[in-house]
Amino acid sequence: MTHPPQFTGFGEAIQLLAEHGFDGLAEVLELLLNEVMKIERCEALGAAPYQRTQQRRGYANGFKGKTLHTRVGDLHLEVPQTRDVEFYPQALERGVRSERALTTALAEMYVQGVSTRKVSKIVEELCGREISSSTVSRLATQLDEELQRWRDRPLGGVPYLVLDARYEHVRRDGTVVDMALLVAIGITADGHRTVLGVSVSDSEAEVHWREFFKSLVARGLHGVRYLVSDAHEGLRAARQACFSGVPWQRCQFHLMQNALSYVPSEAMQEEVVADLRDVFAAPDRAEADRRLQSAVEKYADQAPKLADWMEANVPESLTVFCLPASHRLRMRTSNLLERLNRELKRRTRVVSIFPSDASLLRLASAVLMEVDEDWMSGRKYLTMETN
Repeated sequence: MTHPPQFTGFGEAIQLLAEHGFDGLAEVLELLLNEVMKIERCEALGAAPYQRTQQRRGYANGFKGKTLHTRVGDLHLEVPQTRDVEFYPQALERGVRSERALTTALAEMYVQGVSTRKVSKIVEELCGREISSSTVSRLATQLDEELQRWRDRPLGGVPYLVLDARYEHVRRDGTVVDMALLVAIGITADGHRTVLGVSVSDSEAEVHWREFFKSLVARGLHGVRYLVSDAHEGLRAARQACFSGVPWQRCQFHLMQNALSYVPSEAMQEEVVADLRDVFAAPDRAEADRRLQSAVEKYADQAPKLADWMEANVPESLTVFCLPASHRLRMRTSNLLERLNRELKRRTRVVSIFPSDASLLRLASAVLMEVDEDWMSGRKYLTMETN
């Protein structure tokens, strides 16, 4: 059995924070990362330092210095080295990708002459030094190769598919345009969430969604039995072309927002929302249909346009009743993407306007890749039924 070295850095880290406050944050991170990397090396070797064991897979081979430029300052790290076994600390690699992507995106602005004084200051704080065009080019190339491998990785069977898009500002030919960031999330056969793919497109038109779907299928996506999204016309048409016959669940959250456009008075909105929630909370599809019909009859006279809209559109948000009862709450909306959108917004608002499509794709891919790793190594999102 491997006995990792005792973690001795916590007390020292607390002391540094107590003495220096946030001014000592870089030293604290430096200390903790160095300690965690040593523990990771022991796990990779299958043995603690100087431990004799048949489970040993390799040997420690000293340390290699590395300076990591972060938003809290330069971290001077000692990266553990090994012999006879391939090893690189995940503690260092994970979390660094998005930092590198953000640095590169900001640096592109600085180098291309489109930055403001504020952006220039942020780049200097992030990088700790002046950024040359050759350095930006090298960083971007290394990062892009890694992210492209992730975007092109083979896929497999994914029973549940969730789709959404958000928009970001990108500079193109001297003007700023809104670009669509298309994202596909899946629930795997063993119940884990996974980020299947991401694409930067001119809009959510059918042609762009269709090309995105084709790329997923070309990478091996198959076995989709259920799909969740909003009712965007371009997405709807592409879905019907590429996933014909797959049951579609219209996002209940988006549908309620759409319904408010047909409510004749603000005073009636709360009542309409309550009625829709009552439909969604039904124990089965038959009862949901009964409650919907009752709501349609209720509004037929006082809000006929709303009644007609509900009768034509609400059934699209009741497909979720075809799933096991334990899956319905989490699969009735596209809110699974909320965390992703919050994280993407947190990163992209620093940049504000991306200098190129590639810069946006780089940052989005880095963020999504990190989330995907957390999801696939974390707890299952759903307990999938087995035959």
